[in-house]
Amino acid sequence: MLECGDLLDEVTAAMVVVQELGRSHVKISGLSGSSSLFSFFGRVISVSPVREFTRQDGGTGWVAHLILADETGQVRTVLWDEKAAAAAEIEPGDVLEIIGKHAARQHHDIVVLALRKSPCEIECGTTVESRFAPPERKDVIVTVLLLEEPRAVTRRDGSTAQLTEGCVFDGETTARIVNWEPGLHADMTEGATIRVTGALVKPRNSGREYVADERSSVTMAESGLPFRFSRLTDVRTAGTWSVEGTVLSLQPARAFSTRDGRPSHVRNLVITDGTTDLRVVVWGNRALIPLVPGDHITLYNGTGRAGKQGGLELHIGGNGFIRVAVKGKEVEIEMDGTVIVTREGTFLDNGSERYLLSGDHPHGHEIRVRGLLAGDRITPVSVEERVMDPAAFLASVARLTGCNAPGNTFTLHGRQDI
Repeated sequence: MLECGDLLDEVTAAMVVVQELGRSHVKISGLSGSSSLFSFFGRVISVSPVREFTRQDGGTGWVAHLILADETGQVRTVLWDEKAAAAAEIEPGDVLEIIGKHAARQHHDIVVLALRKSPCEIECGTTVESRFAPPERKDVIVTVLLLEEPRAVTRRDGSTAQLTEGCVFDGETTARIVNWEPGLHADMTEGATIRVTGALVKPRNSGREYVADERSSVTMAESGLPFRFSRLTDVRTAGTWSVEGTVLSLQPARAFSTRDGRPSHVRNLVITDGTTDLRVVVWGNRALIPLVPGDHITLYNGTGRAGKQGGLELHIGGNGFIRVAVKGKEVEIEMDGTVIVTREGTFLDNGSERYLLSGDHPHGHEIRVRGLLAGDRITPVSVEERVMDPAAFLASVARLTGCNAPGNTFTLHGRQDI
């Protein structure tokens, strides 16, 4: 910047330095790597209009999207705020040199940090791939495979709404369905084949997404759509997959922070169908679903990826779903016990029996649970705090202090005679 008389800003100066040092560009097909920054060339296939929006802090922002291509593929790039203004000077056919990084939420998108027009030529197709097509309203017929309970969410503008997520089969593939209209929830039941009129269809990198809102309606369809799970041996790195199997082994959920600083979780497990084993990676809140070896689970709308240590993995992310099959017949149960929260899940322990306990419960609390028991899992109907009987408490203390009796060689640190 000093050599140029302060005529360059920091980003432009950095681009000059990197170019002089021999920049390493990648093809668009290489943008799925784990690097924090990418440099690449791309031919502009599509330019979206600049959209103005209101930030959570009340400020105004601007965003625009470019679809860029080379001979290896296409990518959607995101231009924020002052960079979005540059979209007015960009036309289809231009070749751009980009420095960017993965977007925090849509990991396949690239956020543009710096760009400039380039004189080089790129020979590639000019038709935008279907996964980058804008959302459109359609009438669709789908079979509902799974529905989660409605939950309250906060929109970007600060308002709250009821959201119901689920997985459907549209005759070709599985897809995520999102319902923002509480009045439609009663018309969507698992196993039913429904016609969603005016559904907003959103192409995604990992498949489709259907959105039902105030402009949509739901009616029963005349005939069902046949659906079957894929075999574990069928899973590949392309497409979306729904499989079922038994949990063979699993690791505790691990907490981490996403690229934009949000807390999240990830969990690794292995499932089997008796002849083939498959590694599974579960992301987000679904990584906290309590599981134990031997559970039979169904996984919907997962994506296959190559593992870091080789081999194939099925990833269940924001568009995927997990359902734990009920073992045997559900029976009513009433049980007093202590809540034990571990990395493997939350348990209710009464000293002689221990069951997985669905829901979020504070560790160490004494509770009385009334609910349904299926296999090793209790689904609570009601939970109440239980005050420990003073006599029982004193008896527990006596048993603990009895460890200090003469002749007892056990200590908290191990046996003294070892």
